[in-house]
Amino acid sequence: MAGPFTFTLLCGLLAATWAGATLSPPAVLSLGQEIIKERLTQKLNNHDAIGILQQLPLLSAIREKPAGGIPILGNVVNSILNHIIWLKITSANILQLQVEPSDEGQGLAVNIPLDMVAGLNTPLIKTIVEIHMETEVQAIIRGNTGERGHAHLVFDGCSNSQGSLRISLLHKLSFLVNSLAHRVMNLLVPALPKLVKTQLCPVIQAAFEDMHADLLHLVRVPVSLGSDRLEFDLLSPTISGNVIQLELGAKLLNSHGDVTKWFNKSAISLTVPYLDSTPFSLTVRQDVVNAAITALLPPEELVVLLDYVLPELAHRLKSNIKVISEQAANQLGRTQMVKILTRQTPELRLDQGSAKVVQLIVLEVFATNEAHHPFFTLGIRASSEAQFYTKDDRLMLNFNGISSDWIHLMNSGIGLFSPELLKDITTELLVSILLPNENGKLRSGIPISMVKAWGFKEASSFLTKDSLVVTPATS
Repeated sequence: MAGPFTFTLLCGLLAATWAGATLSPPAVLSLGQEIIKERLTQKLNNHDAIGILQQLPLLSAIREKPAGGIPILGNVVNSILNHIIWLKITSANILQLQVEPSDEGQGLAVNIPLDMVAGLNTPLIKTIVEIHMETEVQAIIRGNTGERGHAHLVFDGCSNSQGSLRISLLHKLSFLVNSLAHRVMNLLVPALPKLVKTQLCPVIQAAFEDMHADLLHLVRVPVSLGSDRLEFDLLSPTISGNVIQLELGAKLLNSHGDVTKWFNKSAISLTVPYLDSTPFSLTVRQDVVNAAITALLPPEELVVLLDYVLPELAHRLKSNIKVISEQAANQLGRTQMVKILTRQTPELRLDQGSAKVVQLIVLEVFATNEAHHPFFTLGIRASSEAQFYTKDDRLMLNFNGISSDWIHLMNSGIGLFSPELLKDITTELLVSILLPNENGKLRSGIPISMVKAWGFKEASSFLTKDSLVVTPATS
């Protein structure tokens, strides 16, 4: 009997093992820069960011302390400003966003280039003086676990990028007008960045918060699994390079909405592939995929009157039983019955690029449908190749074939015999009865809502040694 010291030592070793283990989340959603750029651009359009730029009060901004409080310069500049009737943005564009790691490496920098043309009207000439203005706003995004485990992405500031401001005349006019325009341009150098920061940065933050809310909603959309459903939620966000990785928890719920299984971080391995140029990827841990298959294929009992449904197999079964017991074979009637029970849920086994499903099955043969006791009961460990593929925005699964890897005689009313004598006919029964039934239940597939929500027509999938990965199909 182990003493207290031995027990304490074992507990210490176990605790040390768990402390050193790398815990993997049930799933990881990786977002590449294309998704971030497209979604944030859409939200900026929704918030009318260009309209905000077009309404920037340039004239009032340059009239605020135009010469830094120096009286003589102030009088000169004020006299210049008196020659301006109006100064407005006549056109504005937000160019393609750029995403890159922030300087500190702990966040993501989203660079938003702005291209604007301002019209300057003065009584000195009848035409509009056009000033071209280019600048860039940089917004920082970081991951934050928050308080009490409330994880989220945060908007961590917005400012003008250093050295990005360029102001020039589109068309040169007379010396006097050019001189006036250049003085106005000098006043815009400090004024424009301040305007962008105070007027546009709040819009960028609101656009980010909308994008983040949409992302969380999309993550939490229930995944239908027959009468059950799988739900994900955000555990923690991390930023690696220019990729946002959202670590997800998961739970399985039954038709009544009761949680039947929780999935959290564990020592089960999860290999998250490098995103490269793929817009996004959803990597799901093997045990979560297995639970989804289990929900689609719960334990059940199949009963078949073999002579009516599969007469050829009924005849071959009778011939096989005749080898064991001629008396038993003669008792088989027109209503001979085969019962197949899947006692335990399927077990998914992943390998690099391939998958196999193992099932424990009970098969019974009855002489007629009125017989109370079977001729025999076989315990079977069967396996099938699991083929994952996609159709539109749905993840599909199909079992290719089925083989009887191991057969055990659990009970016999016709005397002891080697179950290997029935291996071939048993496999044929499983192929003809169980396999179509299970593939029929898998036929509807599993919807991946984020595929079409992000503008992609089709999904794609592949397997790693410990996970299933779903990505958008790219041509």
